[in-house]
Amino acid sequence: MVDFDPSTLLISGPSEGPSLVLAHGAGAGMDHPFLKSLAVRLAERAVRTVRFEFPYMQRRRATGSRRPPDRAPVLIETWRQVVASLGRPEALIIGGKSMGGRIASMVADELGVAGLVCLGYPFHPPGSPETLRTAHLAALTTPTLILQGERDPFGTPDEVATYDLAPSIQLHWLPDGDHSLKPRKRSGYSAADHLEAAAQAIADFVVPLAGEPDRKTPR
Repeated sequence: MVDFDPSTLLISGPSEGPSLVLAHGAGAGMDHPFLKSLAVRLAERAVRTVRFEFPYMQRRRATGSRRPPDRAPVLIETWRQVVASLGRPEALIIGGKSMGGRIASMVADELGVAGLVCLGYPFHPPGSPETLRTAHLAALTTPTLILQGERDPFGTPDEVATYDLAPSIQLHWLPDGDHSLKPRKRSGYSAADHLEAAAQAIADFVVPLAGEPDRKTPR
């Protein structure tokens, strides 16, 4: 049973403009430096971010005890309640880091959201390229942007090129990036460079999806 509390949402950025709802990855909460830094950069580009935590992460925060992620039905239901609490899904873009983005991709069509943004999509577990998490992506109709590091052990360019992905999905590769989009020093890029590039790619993607001014900001 999920009973989501809207007061726990972490909202940043302008009150007007497109709203991007972000879920965290499996091991870190909504205040992780990666999501926080991305939210700051998106605010600079007039994108409002709304962050939330799944029940297991809320329990971890309350008790200090590490817990594994909730099972998929709980994660999915949490997404449903978050979107319902914000209202007007047609004005929302949803997504998240790794697991958070994957679960968002499983409900995006159902919820009728404007778009989907996945940061480091876990196409398969590291070291198990045969265990794909892509079946639903073949028929996805929601406009989707996946930002992926070229060294991501959850899905490399050569691997992803062989997958059956829907035409609605755009891929944006970050040179030499890992699962958190972070490159090695010898690549000539920095983590800040890639966060800037990711924020710009996201802004370029979500702003056209926001629609007319009176549809931009959910309640």
